[in-house]
Amino acid sequence: MKHQTFFKAILYCSLMLLIMFSAQVKAQSSQSRGGLYGDWQIKYEAGERQREAIISFSRDSEGNRTGQWISFMGLSELKDLEYEDGQLSFSRVSRGREGESTTTKFTGTIQDGKLSGTMSSDRGEYKVEGKPSPRISRAVGSWQMTLKTDEREFNSTMVVKADKEGKLSAEWQSERGSIEIPELQYERGNLSFKMERKTEDRQWQASFEGSIERETGTLTGVLKSDRGEIEAVGKRAGTALIGTWNIESTSERGARKQRLIVNPDMSALYGAIPIKEVSLEGDVVSFKIVLEFGDQTFEMGFKGKLSDTKLTGELTSSRGSQKITGTKAVRTFRRRSAS
Repeated sequence: MKHQTFFKAILYCSLMLLIMFSAQVKAQSSQSRGGLYGDWQIKYEAGERQREAIISFSRDSEGNRTGQWISFMGLSELKDLEYEDGQLSFSRVSRGREGESTTTKFTGTIQDGKLSGTMSSDRGEYKVEGKPSPRISRAVGSWQMTLKTDEREFNSTMVVKADKEGKLSAEWQSERGSIEIPELQYERGNLSFKMERKTEDRQWQASFEGSIERETGTLTGVLKSDRGEIEAVGKRAGTALIGTWNIESTSERGARKQRLIVNPDMSALYGAIPIKEVSLEGDVVSFKIVLEFGDQTFEMGFKGKLSDTKLTGELTSSRGSQKITGTKAVRTFRRRSAS
């Protein structure tokens, strides 16, 4: 009996060690595959000033790793990009006002959701720290909802917001007033929620289940209540502008590449500079960029036109103007190999 008990204990411990080892290998493999890609908000000190930028990692159409360094000064492609077991390295070529170029090399790590390392060149070195950029849910935004029955159509507006933790809530606005929706569930394109209206003599409850089409940004689903089912179709305001734009700015100093991201809630990023709200009225696009340098502020304003996947306009400030042309980036999805 003692031998059998001892053998069972050894077998149990061996199985537990095997399970723990497999989980660790799987976690490391997952980090190696997915820990790099996306946008990273970074901070570093250059001279006496703390600066901010975005490092964006992705894959090209052939599956090769690519990277971009994005700041207010423009966008530059990363070179010699390598990432293995959390170890990250790349080089970046920047150009000064006089046209001279400087090559800076980064070596560091991505661990526990943090990017850290050192940028070095013949001018010295500085520390870099970064964290993943928060993602805004595709469900966020102002949705113009059309409810269809056999007899009539009703128009409403649903404004979906996300808090700092990413929890979704909404307000349903119609001719009969507003209804607060404290919680929505959104996963892999599917959206669902419940809402209710209470009066002194009546209580009405309904539930919604639907999906958001990635390409068109259209929300379709069914609203169910004790009165039956109603088809619901939603169009999000600003859909034609929402997304990533590859920008080229041209001024007396030459041409620069840049990136504009318009979020579903119409907030945006021009380079690494946050924009509170982008206005889209008809085909006219406008926004304001505010930079702070100590006690001083510097403002730039954009006004232009949107036509299909093209954006043209002018960015102006007290120091002059820049011609802006932009092309909307189209995401490509590469099939993974079986190996």
